[in-house]
Amino acid sequence: MTKTLGLIGSGMIGGTLARLAITAGLEVVLSNSRGPESLADLVAELGDRARAASPAEAAETGDLVVATIPLHAYDKLPASALTGKTVIDTMNYRSSRDGHIAELDSNELTASELVQRHLAGSQVVKACNNIVFHHLLALAQPSGAADRSALPIAGDDAAAKAEVARLLDTLGYDTVDMGTLAASWRSAPTTPVYCAPYMPTPPEGLEQAEIGRWIFQSAAIPAPAGRIRELVDSAVRGQVSVNWLA
Repeated sequence: MTKTLGLIGSGMIGGTLARLAITAGLEVVLSNSRGPESLADLVAELGDRARAASPAEAAETGDLVVATIPLHAYDKLPASALTGKTVIDTMNYRSSRDGHIAELDSNELTASELVQRHLAGSQVVKACNNIVFHHLLALAQPSGAADRSALPIAGDDAAAKAEVARLLDTLGYDTVDMGTLAASWRSAPTTPVYCAPYMPTPPEGLEQAEIGRWIFQSAAIPAPAGRIRELVDSAVRGQVSVNWLA
């Protein structure tokens, strides 16, 4: 059972998962590349069950660890400290930010398979990569709630996926199993299940910069497991299904 959640990266998704974990009664250990002192305000906001540490310490302390950093920095994840751990990978590949990564451009690997290759001693599970941070916070609901949303997950180890599903249940979400890490492209940017199910369609005529602002102000719409399963199954690799999220 997860009692302490370690976070490597404490930005929008990491900070939101930390808030949900604290609300659920878990301990959290936060870290980032800038050092524990840079997290003082967030730790103060979260309260006594939160503390800041180095990435290696967050990895070692967490019963389950979230890796939520820009994908281009995946090889900075502390592989030794994460040995034997289940690692939630929230990272998405964007060549405009991450630079071109040949194995990903050619579809030889998915982003999560690349992370798993680096974290050879860990069990990587893709999750929480397909939802905007404020929707992730707003849509959390108790188990059994009629308006509960679901998040897709993928992984090569059944026990690790079950561990992540239990955590997400505790945090307020059902899960939909996409399969192995090789299938994790099904929740990548511009696929049908990426962000759009949890928000309304933007008004017509917005410029790209305006769409970005609109997204971060948009209302949260529940997306149940049946809808998420339908969207995951409808994905076609390489096909852009949600142009306004490109």
